[in-house]
Amino acid sequence: MKILIVDDEEMIRSVLREYIEFEGNEAYEAVDGMEAVRACRDNDYDLILMDVMMPHLDGFSAVKEIKKSKDVPVIMLSARGEEYDKLFAFEIGVDDYVTKPFSPKEVMARINAVTKRRKQRNNLNETLKFEGLEVDMAGRNVYVDGEKATLTPKEYELLFYLIRNKGIALTREKLLYDVWGFDFYGDDRTVDTHVKMLRSNLKDYRKFIVTLRGLGYKFEA
Repeated sequence: MKILIVDDEEMIRSVLREYIEFEGNEAYEAVDGMEAVRACRDNDYDLILMDVMMPHLDGFSAVKEIKKSKDVPVIMLSARGEEYDKLFAFEIGVDDYVTKPFSPKEVMARINAVTKRRKQRNNLNETLKFEGLEVDMAGRNVYVDGEKATLTPKEYELLFYLIRNKGIALTREKLLYDVWGFDFYGDDRTVDTHVKMLRSNLKDYRKFIVTLRGLGYKFEA
């Protein structure tokens, strides 16, 4: 894999590069968000490790700019561990969020987990239809009665995960771990909030997302 490390701290880049290359991957570096955006315009990467607080252009802004043209998985690395920072990161399409200080071994485990999830998602290339709800798994498109629905990246992930596990009872904790991709230490109302937004976008077909009181949710159609 070709992995881009974006961080203004040379020591962090050096340590991560050592572990990434030891695992047989190619490592590339950028010292700030602007350099990362330029690098992604000229090259393709399999994954990006992106710091948040950097000079010239912060990590959040860099991710939003990169995501306009490249659907590349991103893991944020940040000293900012507040819940709203994590939620914002996932809303703009980040795949995982690691709080500093971190272990390089943990980062490698996160890289492997994100890569595995991406491969599983890409293997599902069919278009599924549930009454007037049509879901293009490969193209990440959702149509409600023939009209394209506008979902956030995390709403797409949540819906696709529920569909892939159709008929299976899923706890809020499992949804947080598998969809958000990190051990969530905040409150599990995050799932409820996203389910509420997703149901609103699905209109009449919200009925397919069934609430399991005291447990979580399941997709039933």
